[in-house]
Amino acid sequence: QVQLVESGGGLVQAGGSLRLSCAASGRTFSSYAMGWFRQAPGKEREFVAAISRSGASTYYADSVKGRFTISRDNALNTVYLQMNSLKPEDTAVYYCAAGTAMVAAATRYNYWGLGTQVTVSS
Repeated sequence: QVQLVESGGGLVQAGGSLRLSCAASGRTFSSYAMGWFRQAPGKEREFVAAISRSGASTYYADSVKGRFTISRDNALNTVYLQMNSLKPEDTAVYYCAAGTAMVAAATRYNYWGLGTQVTVSS
């Protein structure tokens, strides 16, 4: 069992940056691939980024490639999402998730946090 708690969301102007954190409970954090997803009002949840168990491999949605960076610190049981050059269309609730593979499919992730709101003003 893994519990995930996101933090770091907030209100930022377009072009600004935010760093999201996701703290995981338990001693098996390093056995999970981790992902970030987001959901805007009236839209389906969408994949943002994923990282392998060791952190050596990463995978991004085309919409955030070159602007967002996912990383993890297995000693601290934490995964991060550094978001730069933010756009109003990045506004959403951002969720972290733990799963068995570094994939874009939300169904492959077993554990989810409650989310953190990111709002980008124009």
